[in-house]
Amino acid sequence: MGHRETDLFSRDEREVYALISRSDGLKAREIARETGLDKTAVSRMLFSSALMREMCYQDREYRWHAMIRQGIRHEGLYEFSGWYGTADEFLAREPEEWLEELKEGCRRIGRNLNDTRGLIHSFADCRETIRTLFEDLRDMTEIDFGPWETVFEFRFNKARMIRIYADVLIITPGRVFSLEFKMKDQIEPEEVLQAAKYVPYLEILFGKNTDIIPALVLTKTADFYAFEQIGKTDYILPVCSGDMLFNVLNEYMRFLQ
Repeated sequence: MGHRETDLFSRDEREVYALISRSDGLKAREIARETGLDKTAVSRMLFSSALMREMCYQDREYRWHAMIRQGIRHEGLYEFSGWYGTADEFLAREPEEWLEELKEGCRRIGRNLNDTRGLIHSFADCRETIRTLFEDLRDMTEIDFGPWETVFEFRFNKARMIRIYADVLIITPGRVFSLEFKMKDQIEPEEVLQAAKYVPYLEILFGKNTDIIPALVLTKTADFYAFEQIGKTDYILPVCSGDMLFNVLNEYMRFLQ
């Protein structure tokens, strides 16, 4: 799908947020100096913009910080994740250990663990798909995927306007794969829309130099890989079976030429 501009917020708001998210804390006058914007306009924006109110905070020294920082490791991402770690850390976990960590993380972030619809089974199903993906990468490429940040059950939902829900995020250099998992064998149009719903917010969160690639993963089918139009837009997203998730990453990262 790749990067696209979003009109959710103004260019100035996105520029200020990006600056804050890359810093160790900035005062309003420093933000104005770095961006070339008027200090009064910056101060007003910091307190009135939903983007700043809901994704940033001010410390006791009047410095502004992003709740999730942009960087090689996205500091703060753990606080909104059921499970967060590198691909190496994920592969080092035994299934039962990983599941207990995920459940504890879900309780920490307020994720409902009601299992009436097979939620825990879906967690295990999701884990197995990602494990297979990483094993395919190890067997078929020479890429060092061990440091890739891997997130299960990402929930940025403490805000009123900005909400992001993702089953799995795979964060690679320059790209974030946002994966929506369904234990189904058929494509449903509303689930294609669901998979792409949070892309504009993720683009802001991870920055303009990072492509956000949504995908729908159907774990009750096999040997399936296609592209589906997102609603009535000109955008498309990949839909695949769990065993073909490697092909989604290869489509954009070109491991196999």
